Amino acid sequence: MKLAILIPAYNEEKALGQVIKTLPKEFPGITQIEVVVVNDGSTDKTAEVARQNNVTVLSHVINRGLGGALGTGFEYIRNHNFDVLVTFDADGQHNPDDIYPVIKPLIEKNAEVVIGTRMKERKGMPWYRQIGNFGLNFITFMFYWVWTTDSQSGLRAFGKKAIDQIEIVANRMEVSSDFFNEIGRLQLKMAEVPIQPIYTEYSLAKGQKNINGFSILFKIIYRRLFAK
Repeated sequence: MKLAILIPAYNEEKALGQVIKTLPKEFPGITQIEVVVVNDGSTDKTAEVARQNNVTVLSHVINRGLGGALGTGFEYIRNHNFDVLVTFDADGQHNPDDIYPVIKPLIEKNAEVVIGTRMKERKGMPWYRQIGNFGLNFITFMFYWVWTTDSQSGLRAFGKKAIDQIEIVANRMEVSSDFFNEIGRLQLKMAEVPIQPIYTEYSLAKGQKNINGFSILFKIIYRRLFAK
């Protein structure tokens, strides 16, 4: 099975190199691994750092946002016939050891989408992040009728059917909630696996802010009412 590790990155020169270096080089059941970094219009040396680490680099001329970066990555991975795709944040928040537990249900054909959830074991997660996360989980459920304990997790994995059929239309942070629209629309079998994120001052500064929830809610409502 071919695995793609997709890393969306915007101005992440400080953390990206170390993130790439710590990624495992092999997994049981996986015969080929390719790391794909989407440089989302960075104004620093993000693209240069990625190339120095010998990974595939796809670059946007302008910053399109998380959804735009993931959309570009999905298109590349779909066109290169990968069996498993895992998204991984560039800021050092994710533990590389969590990748295999997240992709294992896909390798064993027990799921088509897997969410790495931070909400099963909340050690180290600030209380205000827990509140914000629950609010976005509730919003996601209200509009898409798919319940998850961590709608905003950046560590997710997708099997072949999901890679080929998921449509990413959002350009920015609301893409995380939109994935659950696609899971419901395509009737994909979803599983959740507990992960233990690494919280640092840097990753907390880079992560999802509670205030972003209002923007996400507005965009979801707008598309539900007016998008064709």
